[in-house]
Order: sequence, then C-alpha cells, then structure tokens
Amino acid sequence: MCLIVHPSRCSYIFRTREIKERKITDTDTTSDRLKTLKKTMPANLPFDFKKWTVEQIVQYLEQEELGQLANKFKDKDFTGDKPQTLTADNLKDMGIKKPNDRERILLCIRKLWEVQGKFQRLRNLKQLGGTYLVFPGASHNRFEHSIGVGYLAGRLVQALNERQPELLISRRDILCVQIAGLCHDLGHGPFSHMFDGMFIPKARPGIAWKHETASLAMFDYLVKDNGLKPVMEQHGLVLPDDLDFIKEQIAGPLVTDAAGPKSSPQWPYKGRPEDKSFLYEIVANKRNGIDVDKWDYFARDCYHLGIQNNFDYRRFLKFARVCEVDGQKHICTRDKEVGNLYDMFHTRNCLHRRAYQHKVGSIIETMITEAFLKADKHIKIEGTGGKMFTLSTAIDDMEAYTKLTDYVFEQILNSSSPELTEARQILRNIVCRRLYKCLGQTQADQTINVTQEKIRSWEEDLAQTIPQSGTQDVSLQPEDFIVNVISMDYGMKEKNPINNVRFYCKNNPNTAIQIRKNQVSKLLPEQFAEQLIRVYCKKTDERSLDAAKKHFVQWCMDKNFSKPQDGDIIAPELTPLKASWSNNNEGEDGEGGCSREANYACVNGQKKAKIRLF
Repeated sequence: MCLIVHPSRCSYIFRTREIKERKITDTDTTSDRLKTLKKTMPANLPFDFKKWTVEQIVQYLEQEELGQLANKFKDKDFTGDKPQTLTADNLKDMGIKKPNDRERILLCIRKLWEVQGKFQRLRNLKQLGGTYLVFPGASHNRFEHSIGVGYLAGRLVQALNERQPELLISRRDILCVQIAGLCHDLGHGPFSHMFDGMFIPKARPGIAWKHETASLAMFDYLVKDNGLKPVMEQHGLVLPDDLDFIKEQIAGPLVTDAAGPKSSPQWPYKGRPEDKSFLYEIVANKRNGIDVDKWDYFARDCYHLGIQNNFDYRRFLKFARVCEVDGQKHICTRDKEVGNLYDMFHTRNCLHRRAYQHKVGSIIETMITEAFLKADKHIKIEGTGGKMFTLSTAIDDMEAYTKLTDYVFEQILNSSSPELTEARQILRNIVCRRLYKCLGQTQADQTINVTQEKIRSWEEDLAQTIPQSGTQDVSLQPEDFIVNVISMDYGMKEKNPINNVRFYCKNNPNTAIQIRKNQVSKLLPEQFAEQLIRVYCKKTDERSLDAAKKHFVQWCMDKNFSKPQDGDIIAPELTPLKASWSNNNEGEDGEGGCSREANYACVNGQKKAKIRLF
C-alpha cells in the first residue's frame, strides 16, 4: 500500500506507485535501493535544501554514494529549488542513460522532501488532545489516524469499483479519494479539537474558523510549497478539477451556489459531476455521517482508551453498493445491517460520554485554553516573509501554522519569561494535578442557544445566587466559576442519522429503501441529542468548594434545570425544597421513583437518611 509508505507527501505516494509499476531492467536489487533511502540526512548541509547551490546538491549525491552520477549536475545550473520538478526524462537528457541510475537519483531527491517533513507535524498533535491526560493509553496522534483514513478510503472506493464496474470509477477517482482521506486532518492545531473548539472562539470571537478551513489552506500550501502539480499531472490527475475534488471531499462544496460545466444547476460540487455523487460520501459524509473517518477513529480510539468498539467496518465494506436515490447515486447497505449502524452511532455517543467529554479531560482542556489565552500575544511564530504571528493569528499563515503543535505546551511550561508567568502557573497546576473541581452536571428542559454572553451571565448568576439554606461566610466571584455546555448527539444534532441512510434487499440489490426506527426495535432512542451543563469551581479549598456546590444546586433550582445526580449529597437541605425534584415525580410513568424520605434531607432541623435498595 503506497499510502502507508509515506502519508506526508503526495509526491512520494505518486513516486512510489510509479516505481512499483515500472519494470526495472538493471541488476540493483530492491534492498539496495532501500539502503539508499534509509541513509540519514547529511549533518553538514543546511536543512533548507531549497536554498542549496549546485555544489551542495553534488555534495549530497556524493554522500549518497552517487558520486559518478553527481558529476552530471556540475555543468548544469541545478539549484535547490529545482529537484521538486525533476523527472526521469530530465535526467535522461542530462546523459544519465541507465533507468536504474535515474531511479536512484530520483529516490534520493524525493527523500529531501520527506526530511523537510512539514506534514510530519501531525505526529506531534495528540488525536484526543487533553483526554490523554486522563487516559494514559491515548497517546496516539493525528498522523497515524490520517494514514488509517487514507487506507480505508481506498478500501471502500475499490470495493465499490470491484462490485459495480458500471459505476466507471477511474484510477483518478481512487487516487483523489485516497489523498482526501490522507489530508482531511491537515488543519488541526495543538490539542486537536480544543484549539478550534475552545481556544480560537475565545481568542478571536469575531471569526468563524474550523480545522477543516485550515485543512484546505494547508493542502494548497503543501501542493505549492512542494511543487506537486507537475507530479500530480504525471500520474494522470487533471488540474484544477482534481484539486477541487480533493478539497470538496474534506470540507464540502467550495462555493455553495457554484455549478461546474458538467453539472446541473442544483449540483454544488465542481470536482465531479452528479453521477459521481457517491464519491463524496466516503471521507466525510455530509449526508448521514457514515464515513471512513469515523471507522478509523472508532477502532483506533477504542483500542487506546480501552473501550469496546461495537462496529465492524468490514461488514459495511462487504455489503456496500451504490443505488440511485431521488436522481442521485448514494452508498447503500443491506437491510439486515440497520441494527449495526445504530450500534455504530451508539458507539460514537459512548466515546463522547465516557472519554471525549470526560469531566476531568474537559476541565484540563479548559485550563490549557486559559493558559494559551494568557500566553497568546507573547508566543512569536515566524511565517511567510519573516512576518511574526501569535498563537491565535498563526491560522492566517500556513507557513507559521506548520510550526504550531502540542509542543507549545512544553514551550510555555519550561519558559522563564516573566510575561508567561500566569500561563506557566496554570500548566504547572495541570502537571501537578491541581485542577479545578467539578461541582456537578445538569440539564435544561429545552435546548438552549448558548453564546459566550450566555455563559458569562450564568457565571455571574452563580456567584450572586444565595442558597435558601442561608449564606456562607465565603465570597465567590463570577471568575471563580466555569460553565461548560456540551452537546451530545448521534452526529446530526437532534436528527436520526439513519433516516438519511438507504438500504437494499437481497432479492433486489438495485433498489434503495428506507427503514424507519419503528421497523427496527422499540428499544432504540426516542431522542438523538441532548445538552449537558457542567459547572466547575476554580477555588479548591474545602470551605469554598462546599459553598460553591450549594450555589450550584440553588442555581439549578432557580433556572428550573434538572437535579444534579449527587444533589441530595452535596446540598441535602436544598433539594427537598423543589417539588419537581422529588424522586416520586422523576420515575418514568410513575415507576422507578422512591419516596422523598429516601433522600438525604434536613427537615425541621433533623437529618433523615434511608437507603434505597434496587
């Protein structure tokens, strides 16, 4: 699999494929060529090979045991900015006659791109961000996830091609799908989703920026910076259509109202016509969320987190086929697989509930975000033309952004700069496990449109709330509270994603059908989305925490939110004061509830406690 050999350079993918397909006529063995590839970068040459002189290129080739062949370059004005477009025909024109010699030179030149390694930054981005600081096994990174998605993208598109040759899936299509899978996460920043989900919205509230946006910009930058267009064209890609197709698979239509010359006015994509619509459902499926990105992170994350994965992508590969639905072609699966797909989305929900949104992991990422905000303007990153950028502005320049990885955590933590004192202390608290404390979790009756202004007003309300049981001799300020609002769903907000999936029957594999929830099981979810509201306190001394917990419970009562799970323990004198919080009223259909006396309560100054038996 050429995708596994080196995912960081599309050029290397193309070159490796070309070498595999070409018939080698010389006597040198594959192991000889691999030995050449494995040699380390010469230490006495500048790292930026693009600025090399012809003498330095000759020196590099001599150190790679290509001294006689290197002499061919001495008479040419061959500087470091030219190797990226070098071809076998160019070498033949220079007088290098043997195909194997030309191949060895090209491999050595291509190795320079690998060493340059700007894609390699994904090795230094944790796949699960701050979750690693809760689950020690979750040390995997975006680099290997990208390899997996590229591989699975190829598996799915090739399975469709073999099963239905009438789809006319071309080699161009397959290569573009593989590249899209490989490059779909190029734009992630430090600590992955924390960067675009928490840091950027607070650092730059005026912009709507997501990592997919940066993935497109980074892809364009890598194509230009590495001179990949000629290489792509050598391997049959048609530009700019195929570049558009790759980017559209990652982030959707580039221009929502645009229609290419091969498309109907309603078709929003430019890279491929409407009869190839199913290709847009492989890497990032906007229709129902069933895509190879999820397949890889389900398997990979579950393995590293120690959580059971209930979804087997191999069954989907086995039964996937394309059917026509409302004039478009979509990827469908067998009717008997509907239960497995519900299991897939249930697995996604479990991963979020048990790991991705873990209460300790969430507060660690909140604290890292605070540290980054305090350090933002003091971290300088050099970008294009020597211009300097900060943590939050590096997203505007891809050369600067390539230098931004999880390492910024260590950079701040180990700094001695007085400007970074506050940020450094927050990170030290994380390392020493001096974390903010979770007061509890609650829910509203209806979904709330949460904004930064709403969060700030809630934090002010929490500080000003006076528990009905009396005031404590503790002063709490709005900045002592942190409110996190977490959305949990099946991937399409409140909608059931299976309603957008189409199935086929064994006896009629070319006709797509829809299967409703009530045709599957009565035990499936009634709702597919919920909001969780968590409140944390920055003060960690016992008296402040005790007071903050009572403020939180009283705030939940005032807002008519649900009773916190441990509300009867942290504020036993408060919870009986709200009639709707009685367990008698919380049992579904009058069942499952217990008497109020079963709660911890303080009534008429006397504490009563009984044990519930289940």
